[in-house]
Amino acid sequence: MSSGTTVETISFDSHGTRCEASYLKAVNDALTTSRGRPCVVMAHGFGGTRDTGLLPFAEHFAAAGADVLVFDYRGFGTSDGQLRQDVDHRRHREDYHAAIAAARGRRGVDPDRIAIWGSSYSGGHVIAVAAKDQRVAAVISQGAAMDGLAALLMVREESGIGKTVALTRAGLRDARRAVTRRSPAYVPIVGPPGSAAVLSAPGAEEGYAAITGPTFRNEMCARGVLRIAANRPVTAAADVSCPLLLVVAERDNIAPVSAVRKVAEKAPRAETIAFPVGHFDIYTGEPFEKSVAAQVEFLRRVLAG
Repeated sequence: MSSGTTVETISFDSHGTRCEASYLKAVNDALTTSRGRPCVVMAHGFGGTRDTGLLPFAEHFAAAGADVLVFDYRGFGTSDGQLRQDVDHRRHREDYHAAIAAARGRRGVDPDRIAIWGSSYSGGHVIAVAAKDQRVAAVISQGAAMDGLAALLMVREESGIGKTVALTRAGLRDARRAVTRRSPAYVPIVGPPGSAAVLSAPGAEEGYAAITGPTFRNEMCARGVLRIAANRPVTAAADVSCPLLLVVAERDNIAPVSAVRKVAEKAPRAETIAFPVGHFDIYTGEPFEKSVAAQVEFLRRVLAG
């Protein structure tokens, strides 16, 4: 799929910090108009980096005729940031807005045909970002975490109240370290069932291992756990006015599918495609091929000038 696709490393500013991105230029002029080419802005989910399973999607979008900007959040991957590995949905959304502004400023890009793409945690971010930026032309959200509170309840059901209490205590200890300006205390992002990792549902460790790139670090500031319940993009769904494609992993044991269904009900221009797979299956193999084909068809249809 990479034939004809070139990847350029670029950077942009987000609130005074340099974010690094991979930029793929459209392979053909299929979606080009007199105003330029559309561009898809992409970032990863919970602690993920841009080298973790995103390039195959980006290559398909470039082959369909769109430019693609795939970026790392501040403090992750190869982006700058003094505080590293802090999973904070508020900052991530700010970085999305900065990346969109950078895409709109690229030579040859149609600023009114910017699509945003997210998966897992970022699958929720794109809902909140599009609700705030009504100029966004289209949204793709796959395997999305749409309700942090519901996700925490799922963790409690899967691992017991003890796991929830332990993570909360770790988060509070790290929050105190932040107040006193000490270095962060970290917890693992993913691990096997029964471990102290934030994500320890069956299959989670294997799912991450199948897609993680060299810049991924399996740790996050423990204070980030305390923010999860407040991350509820489902509440912004009604304000997403552009076309929205929701890709549902029906056997998802990481992000509650019920919250994605609520977004589908609330967003006025939402359409849904579902696959009988788990949270991480959508990145590889036949589920990936079927899903990305549907995503390309959606982009061709809604970004066709």
